Amino acid sequence: MESKQCPDCDAGLDRRDFLKTVSAAAAAAVSIPQWATPKVQAAPSRSSAAETAVKALYETLTDDQKKVVCFDWDFKDEKRGLLRTFVSNNWMITEPAIRSDFYTKKQQIIIHDIFKGVINPDWHARFLKQLKDDTRGQEWGAEQTIAIFGKPGEKDQFEFVMTGRHMTVRADGNSENRYAFGGPIFYGHAASGFNEKIGHPNNVFWHQARMANFVFQMMDGKQREKALVDGKRPKEYEVGFQGAKGKFPGIAVSDLSADQKKELERVLAVLVEPYRKEDQERVTDCLKKQGGLEKCSLAFYKDGDLGDDGEWDNWRLEGPSFVWYFRGEPHVHVWVNVASVATIPLNARG
Repeated sequence: MESKQCPDCDAGLDRRDFLKTVSAAAAAAVSIPQWATPKVQAAPSRSSAAETAVKALYETLTDDQKKVVCFDWDFKDEKRGLLRTFVSNNWMITEPAIRSDFYTKKQQIIIHDIFKGVINPDWHARFLKQLKDDTRGQEWGAEQTIAIFGKPGEKDQFEFVMTGRHMTVRADGNSENRYAFGGPIFYGHAASGFNEKIGHPNNVFWHQARMANFVFQMMDGKQREKALVDGKRPKEYEVGFQGAKGKFPGIAVSDLSADQKKELERVLAVLVEPYRKEDQERVTDCLKKQGGLEKCSLAFYKDGDLGDDGEWDNWRLEGPSFVWYFRGEPHVHVWVNVASVATIPLNARG
């Protein structure tokens, strides 16, 4: 199999240096907005950077604005059900774009601070590139929308949700304490058009698939037979939890060797790397409560292999209440659903 260079790395960066780079980035601390001094902990809290900004934003909204973008905690939409838990690959949770006359300049800045608060600072520029590429060159906020559920800053539960093409992010101060990330999230990128080229040039997320493919390359013949699924891959939004008795596709992580498991741990670090440290640690905590990576399986799909080159564009890491589904064909879509319990129903649509 031909080795492909990661678009986020320098041309001369070898695999060992690449692993050091992504491992360091995964451990990076989150940037802090000027007006917030949060405590970094194992899960986001009301005093976290993003959540502090959500409270500040809420306090600036007029009654007329709140009627449009603020909802009760358990508000249900006719088409999407419980709105705060919905996730999709391309959707607007409310009508007003962030960068519109609906919001004041100050409010737009605070919303950007919320966004920066949930993102690893090393990834901020890459997310801005992704958003610009995926909205025909529009600047951040031109085609993204927000909603707030509950009342931020009070004892009651609250959640901020930002959506757009190839993005759903949340900040809830661990109000929904069963979830990581506050609920299911989505990220993606179409860096070279809707039908991306082989190797996904300039895609900011493709190195995650490269890392997963490193694990496949380390497998022997029998392991590869288990890991490689021959047949149609699942629908991309099928990321609901199966629980401990679920039948997970691919090879059980428990069947991997010690060095293969170590490599898979690096993959997990790269997957959570784009997000704030509190969310990274929350993912680890949720995974541990369901038995860790040992209870997961890793699957690669022949279906949708761009160029039939054996570098698998579509793959899935799944456990009882953990699903990270990377769909790389025709372009990158990644669906993430992680919780500490497996009894939460999924509310998603492709």
